[in-house]
Amino acid sequence: MANTYTQIHIHAVFAVRNRECLIKKEWKVELYKYMTAIIQNNNHKVLVINGVEDHVHILFGMRPTQALSELMQMIKGDSSKWINQNKLTTFKF
Repeated sequence: MANTYTQIHIHAVFAVRNRECLIKKEWKVELYKYMTAIIQNNNHKVLVINGVEDHVHILFGMRPTQALSELMQMIKGDSSKWINQNKLTTFKF
């Protein structure tokens, strides 16, 4: 449709299983950069990302070209895989 404009803002919160305090200060900024890259690589725009030891908040602008569930699955799955591959915890994240 010509002259169509969309503006979708999503506030997503990801909690660590059982709300355990597993996200360490030493590597949380790198985790946020990784999560930001996933969102940007899918052509969406991160506005703010932050969190504490047991959860992460992301506010982003989303284009209507992708299902939200697909993007959430990518962010959660790929970031968990990144944590495990870099051995940032002593057990499977």
